[in-house]
Amino acid sequence: MKLSDKDRELLATLSENARVPVAALAKKLGLSRTTVQARLERLEREGVIAGYSVRLSEEYTSGLVKAHILITMAPKSLAQVTRSLEKMKAVTELHSVSGSFDLIAIIVAPSISELDQLIDEIGVVEGVERTLSSIVLSTRISR
Repeated sequence: MKLSDKDRELLATLSENARVPVAALAKKLGLSRTTVQARLERLEREGVIAGYSVRLSEEYTSGLVKAHILITMAPKSLAQVTRSLEKMKAVTELHSVSGSFDLIAIIVAPSISELDQLIDEIGVVEGVERTLSSIVLSTRISR
């Protein structure tokens, strides 16, 4: 899908605040309200915009503990491990990666003790051979 500069500007504005009214988007982009509405509908229809979500405040998220869990799996266990991790609400992202590990799971917990328990739960998932955990101390850039 080829996006115009205005499409990219529209997406960037929505990524900052998806609740911006169409009229305000139109004013910021220098386009008519009808044109912006049509662009949004096209971007949704073509699958560029898959949905709109809540962005949590820094004040709220600063109270949570976040970690990256690097996972090495047994051969041919990707589907099974993915299904198991998908059931864990604390796993917010799961990435296949290149290198010495197979996956990186991003997990969030309200406390270190709960994070520790979650890491243990991931370690005993069938198909998981080894994990390496890194706790996020601070976030320097978030887009």
